[in-house]
Amino acid sequence: MLNNLPLHALIVHMPIALTILVPLFAVLALFLGKRIMKPNVAWAFPVGLLALLLASGVAADKTGEQQEDRVEQVVPKGAIHEHEEAAELFLVVTAGVLVLAAGGLMTNTLGKTMRLVGTAGTLAVLAAGWNVGHSGGKLVYQHNAGAAYSTAAGAGATPAAPADDER
Repeated sequence: MLNNLPLHALIVHMPIALTILVPLFAVLALFLGKRIMKPNVAWAFPVGLLALLLASGVAADKTGEQQEDRVEQVVPKGAIHEHEEAAELFLVVTAGVLVLAAGGLMTNTLGKTMRLVGTAGTLAVLAAGWNVGHSGGKLVYQHNAGAAYSTAAGAGATPAAPADDER
């Protein structure tokens, strides 16, 4: 906890941002590798971003696990489970794409193929990340997960009832 904010809520923004940026930088690296620098050198940046994405995703996953018991007091377990499953899939997809993309650091024909495969793979990472973010957003905005950290909730108050359009 930092200033009464759950650590998960602070850390999760890094993988969200990187999930969106990695495909853009992969395409940029392909362009730079054809026009300005050696392809494998240009490709090192998206590979590094994928590694950072995986590391920040693991950190987000671990902090989410640490805060699960508290949030379960105000959020249905099924909604938390959906988010956990999406996060696990995201980590597996990201790790797989990182391995494939790392092959793009080779200077041969296989390296060129792996750069193209890695770029396509970043779209799978984006889709998996979107799913995690969407389920996390539902926890916060539909199920009021933040109530687990409000002073009213800490004093035993119940979370606010869902709006009419959410019932």
